[in-house]
Amino acid sequence: MVDEERWKARFRAARVSLPGWALDAPHRSTYRSNATGTWEIYAWDRTTGERRQVTDRPNGTWSGGVDPTGEWIWWFADTDGDEFGVWQRQPFGGGADEPAVPGLEPSYPSGLAVGSSGLAIIGRTGEHGTTLHLCRPGGEPETLYEHAEDAHVAGMSRDESLIAIGHSEHGDSRHMALRVVGPDGSAVADLWDGPGKGVYGAGFSPVGGDPRLLVNHERRGREELLIWDPVAGTEREIVLDLPGEVGADWYPDASALLISHSHEARDEIYRYDLGSGALERIDTPRGVIGGANVRPDGSVEFAWTSAAEPPVIRSTSGAVVLTPPGPPPPSSVPVTDVWVDGPGGRIHALVSTPLEGTGPFPAVFDVHGGPTAQDTDAFSPAVAAWVDHGFAVVQVNYRGSTGYGSQWRDALEGRVGLTELEDVKAVRDWAVDSGLADPAKLVLTGGSWGGYLTLLGLGTQPDDWTVGVAAVPVADYFAAYEDEMEGLQAFDRSLFGGSPAEVPERYRESSPLTYVDKVSAPVLILAGENDPRCPIRQIDNYLGRLTELNRPHEVYRYDAGHGSLVVEERITQFAAELSFAMKHLGMR
Repeated sequence: MVDEERWKARFRAARVSLPGWALDAPHRSTYRSNATGTWEIYAWDRTTGERRQVTDRPNGTWSGGVDPTGEWIWWFADTDGDEFGVWQRQPFGGGADEPAVPGLEPSYPSGLAVGSSGLAIIGRTGEHGTTLHLCRPGGEPETLYEHAEDAHVAGMSRDESLIAIGHSEHGDSRHMALRVVGPDGSAVADLWDGPGKGVYGAGFSPVGGDPRLLVNHERRGREELLIWDPVAGTEREIVLDLPGEVGADWYPDASALLISHSHEARDEIYRYDLGSGALERIDTPRGVIGGANVRPDGSVEFAWTSAAEPPVIRSTSGAVVLTPPGPPPPSSVPVTDVWVDGPGGRIHALVSTPLEGTGPFPAVFDVHGGPTAQDTDAFSPAVAAWVDHGFAVVQVNYRGSTGYGSQWRDALEGRVGLTELEDVKAVRDWAVDSGLADPAKLVLTGGSWGGYLTLLGLGTQPDDWTVGVAAVPVADYFAAYEDEMEGLQAFDRSLFGGSPAEVPERYRESSPLTYVDKVSAPVLILAGENDPRCPIRQIDNYLGRLTELNRPHEVYRYDAGHGSLVVEERITQFAAELSFAMKHLGMR
């Protein structure tokens, strides 16, 4: 008998994010928490220990942080999860909210940088492209940059004399370029490695007067690092003898870098001394590090988790930095790594199995979103709940996933969806042939891009799947493109090699609606009424065709956006997914 309260307790347990802090007042921190049952922004005074809830909205708040002075907390105010809104601010000690920059109309956000003087650079996207605004305290917003293609605020130097812009003026938002400008918009320098090789700003030096910008690049086919001085026109590549991919952040005095190393779905962190070139591993448990920051005293705070163990915020000092209220969530099972030969190379998959019984198990293929993301050895209440109910869970880092090099990440371009599904099927066939999975009880599921692949897989591989559960999916790619937020339109043009008007056959080949008449498995679709990423109209188009074809299906609609920040709503959604799958597999 499954303990229903046990799996729900994993969702309900309070969690906290890695705290950030004010550069000029590092005792003033902010973090996110679901302690009230909804994810909101919190303030934490490390001197007094006082914590308080900053935002309180029916559908939660995700984006926010404290400015360098520690005087103001900025947070993004959208409407019921539609991601369209304005920046608000509130005094750190509490008080009324106010528009952070009066005069800026609502938009989709495209980056934010705030300086100690109160100068802010705000990125906005809309139907005419991207604009970046320079906003001086008490002054009218000034347009610093505008372009029809996708762009974002990539950083501002500590002395506020340089602003970094990530842009895709060359037409490829998946492989961006960098430009550094002055506050008057005058160009200082440009950095671009050419077609198919992106460069991304990872932060200016935290020292005033130091113009160096930390940059992620992929010149050798994977994410690596360089330090760019746009004023002097110099570059210093940081070449590390580490497999996988690396990112970094600065130490407070800019004498070293905090290196994050991702390899085969797990993470490590290192200190890299910029003077000597010495690389020193920082001791952390095996698992996933969901972020790390260096405190002024040199200690490192990091968010750690594994598939078996819930997240915790730790410090290299040995302390647990921030503990959420209430009991911790129940633990789960560890994952097993599997490598399967596929049509494009070896595929890495993570497998979770019930503690009791032997295969073949009913199996859930939980396909990650993105597609520029990856499944990792991280705690997931949903995966744990499937396992509790007797399912094996298989997570596939298909071509298109990050973490395995640029070629693997970009292999889906031009043949979107179909490439990823070839890898999912290769792992599916391995799972059946190895005796892990019962071929008569296979659930294909995922959210966002994973929901898209679920619907596409049910139509292109109808004999391989027993049940489908798709959350906030792309279902009709032509209508999705028409209605989605502008930044995603640019992403799709880069992915497909053009718009639907320019390359209609590619969109048609990759659209789930094209294959809806082939779908035979029962399918549940979960959809957010206010979703700007996978809008509701294109999902309704797909549901309408299922109805016309008399295919077994159900829909769960909710009044939020691309997912929910409300814990009880998330439990309700997962209960619907679980109940649907078990009913159609004859398990209840």
